[in-house]
Amino acid sequence: MRLRAVLALFLTAVCLDGCSALTTFNTFTPTDPRASLAKADIAYGAQARQRLDVYIPEGGLPGAPVVVFFYGGGWDSGRKDDYSFVGKALASRGFVTIIPDYRLVPAVRFPAFVEDGAQAVRWVHDHIAEFGGDPQRLYLLGHSAGAYNAMMLTLDAHFLAAAGLGARAVRATAGLSGPYDFLPLDVDESKAAFGQAKNLAATQPINFVRGSAPPIFVATGADDSTVYPRNTTGLAARLRAAGDEVEEKTYPDMDHAGMVLALSRPFRGRAPVLEDVVRFFRAH
Repeated sequence: MRLRAVLALFLTAVCLDGCSALTTFNTFTPTDPRASLAKADIAYGAQARQRLDVYIPEGGLPGAPVVVFFYGGGWDSGRKDDYSFVGKALASRGFVTIIPDYRLVPAVRFPAFVEDGAQAVRWVHDHIAEFGGDPQRLYLLGHSAGAYNAMMLTLDAHFLAAAGLGARAVRATAGLSGPYDFLPLDVDESKAAFGQAKNLAATQPINFVRGSAPPIFVATGADDSTVYPRNTTGLAARLRAAGDEVEEKTYPDMDHAGMVLALSRPFRGRAPVLEDVVRFFRAH
């Protein structure tokens, strides 16, 4: 346990600054059995970073539920290859799992990374049956900036509509430590990603709560000083006030990076993040 704690602190310190330690962690950490990478680097668009990986349950039957996982990194870093531990964790629980890359700052700004997410979801809707997945049971999951992407796709219907998908294309969504209400822009990453937007209010997921959202699970760590827990509690309160179905969790003694690390086998005992997400999706 002491070694795990040291590694967790190390990853927390450097994961959001290039994620080099996350690459090492993903390479050497034990992953879940009964899951495998079915195919890597599938193009869902014409750009170099518009690629995705598909993980499947071993021995799975056709018609499995499907999760699209969006990783974080401040909209300016991250790569799908570093999150195979997430893909295998979810696949081992019976979900066909897709992890897409998306274009990053400074090559693009908002809304390009959300539009890439919509295109990835459209690819999943059209092709996931080839991998045993049911496109009618499609769920979104994200961490940090990836939770922002997932929540914008869920709450601002125009992104999926532009990709040719209806508002009910997503069955339910889960966001881990996501920034949902972060005006004024006060950190370099958010300024670079959103500072050029003509209507900053339209960049905030909380402003698209309409009382028509699919079920939403939001969770944060009580010790998160990167994306403050008020983002999670505030969005949950707004969803409840609008009559939407929402489940909210705050895990004690968990920081920002710890939320995604808790999906991995070595750190799963720190908080039941994986179990809570899987339970929520299965209930819907």
